[in-house]
Amino acid sequence: MSRKHKLAVQGILTLPFRHQRTAPKGVLFFMENEQQTAAQEPQVEVQQEVKPAETAQQTPQETKQQLVAALKALLEQNVSEVKDRVEMLKTQFYREYHQELEAAKKAAEEAAAAAGETLEMWQPAVDETELQFRELLNQYKQKKAEAAAKAEAEMQQNLLRKRNILDRMKEMAQAETADVADNVKKMRDLRTEWKSIGAVPPQNVQELSKLYQQYQEQFYDLVKINIELRDLDFKKNLEAKTLLCEAAEKLQENPNIVEASRALQQLHEEWAEIGPVARELREDLWNRFKEASTVINKKHQAYFDQLHAKEAENLEKKQALIARLHEIDYSGFKSNRQWEDATGQIQAIQNEWRTIGFAPKKQNQAIYEEYRALCDAFFKAKTAFYKDLREELNENLRKKRELIEKAEQLKTGTDWKATADAMIALQNEWKKVGPVARKYSDELWKKFSDTCDEFFNAKREANKGAREAYEQKKAAAKAQFTKRVESLTDRQKLTRMYANLQQEIKTAENNILFFTGKTKTANKLVEDMQKKIDTLKSQLKELEDKINKMED
Repeated sequence: MSRKHKLAVQGILTLPFRHQRTAPKGVLFFMENEQQTAAQEPQVEVQQEVKPAETAQQTPQETKQQLVAALKALLEQNVSEVKDRVEMLKTQFYREYHQELEAAKKAAEEAAAAAGETLEMWQPAVDETELQFRELLNQYKQKKAEAAAKAEAEMQQNLLRKRNILDRMKEMAQAETADVADNVKKMRDLRTEWKSIGAVPPQNVQELSKLYQQYQEQFYDLVKINIELRDLDFKKNLEAKTLLCEAAEKLQENPNIVEASRALQQLHEEWAEIGPVARELREDLWNRFKEASTVINKKHQAYFDQLHAKEAENLEKKQALIARLHEIDYSGFKSNRQWEDATGQIQAIQNEWRTIGFAPKKQNQAIYEEYRALCDAFFKAKTAFYKDLREELNENLRKKRELIEKAEQLKTGTDWKATADAMIALQNEWKKVGPVARKYSDELWKKFSDTCDEFFNAKREANKGAREAYEQKKAAAKAQFTKRVESLTDRQKLTRMYANLQQEIKTAENNILFFTGKTKTANKLVEDMQKKIDTLKSQLKELEDKINKMED
C-alpha cells in the first residue's frame, strides 16, 4: 500500500476542491469525474480569513494596501493553486473599498450640513490603490487563462499517451501466445506509466478507465499467469481497495459535504488506478465502495438542491427590488425634496441588494446588469436636474439683486403714495422670483427687507402728524355727535347714531389705505384700524336691531 493510500485513510491527505453544482446520479458519477478533478482543481492551501478584530487598529487604506501586497505575492505562485485565496482577497478588498466610499460620502454630507448647504453632487476621488488592485486582478485572470490553456494542451497530450498505452494493453490482452513472465512485466510497466500520466479531458475519463480495467482483466484471465504472482498482485490490490472503502466510509462523518465530495472524487481516481482483485471478491468490494459513495452523493445532491432553492429565493428578492426601482417615476421631478426622497429610496434598495446572495448562474449577470442600468439612469437624471437647478438659482440670484438695487433707489423718495406703490410692486415681484442658493438667501432677504422698512418707516414718521390731527378731529366729531344725540328722542338718537356709525365706518375704510405699507409698524396700524372698523360694524348691527324692535 502506497503512502498516498495510507494518508487518505487517515484523513490527512489534502484533497482538491471542485465545486459541483449538481450531483450526478449513479455509480458512473465517480468514474466520470475521477481525472477531471485532478485536471481542473489543483490542491488549495486554505488560509484563514483575517477577522475584523485583527485589523481594528488599521485604517481602510492601510488594509487595502496590505490586500494589494497579498494579491501581488499570490501572483508569484502557481495560479492554479491560489483561486480560493484570490477570491477571498477580492471580497475583503472591495468590502473595505465600498465602506471607505460610504464613509467619505457621509463625511461630505456632514460637512455640507455643517456649512448650511446641501450636498448636491458627490464624486469619489480616484483611488490609486483600487486601480492597482484591479490591474493585479487582470494579471491574475490572464495568468489563469494561460494556465487553463496550458492545462488543456497537457490533457490532450496525456490523452494521446493513455490511448497509446491502451493499444499496447489490448494487444497483450488479445494475444493467443505470449511469454507470460515478459508480458506480466510489460503490463506492470504500462500500469506504472499509466499512473504517472496526468489528467485527461473529463469527457474521456470514463471511456479510458473502462478500457483500462477491461484490458487488465482480460490480460490476467487470458494468460493465466502464475497463481502465486497473480494472488500476490490481487492481495496488494485488495489491501489498497479495502483502505479506500474505509476512507470512503469515514468521509460520511465529515460535516462539510462539499469537502467530503471532493475527497471522494480523489478516492475514485485512486480506485481506478489500482489493478483488479480476485474475481470472487470484485463485486462485493465494489458494492461496499459504491454504497459508501452513494451516501455522500445523496448528501451532496441535497446540499446543492438547498443551494439552488436559496438562489431561486435570491432571484425573487432581486426581481422585487428591480420592480421597486421601476416604480420610482422621476420624470416629472421639479424640486430638490423630490430628488432627495427618491435618492433615499434608491439607496435603501441598494443597501438591501447588497445583503442578498447570488441568483442562479443563468440569470445572475442579466439581473445585475438590469439593476445597475436602472440605478445609473436615475443618478444620471439627478445630475442633469441639479445642473439645470444651478442655472435657475443663478438667474434668480441676478433678479433679486436687481430688485434690491431698485429698492435702494426708491427708499429716499418723498412722493409717498407713488413710491409706496412702486415699493409694494417690488415686493410682489420678489415673491414671484424663485429660490436662490441657501448661502445667499438670508443675506439677500435681510437687505431687501431692511431697504423696504427704511422707506416705510420714513413714510410713517412723515405721516405721524397727520394721523394725530386725524385722531383729534375724530374725537371732537365724536363728542359733538354724542352731544347732539343726547338732545334727540330715543328713536331719533338711535337713527342718528346709526347714520353716524355708517359714516365713521366709511371714513375709516377710506383712510385705512393711507396707512398701508409693508413695514411692521405700518402693518400694526392697519391691524388696529381694522379692529376698530370691526367694532363699529358690531355696534352698527346692535343699533339696527334696536331700531327694528322700536318699529315693531
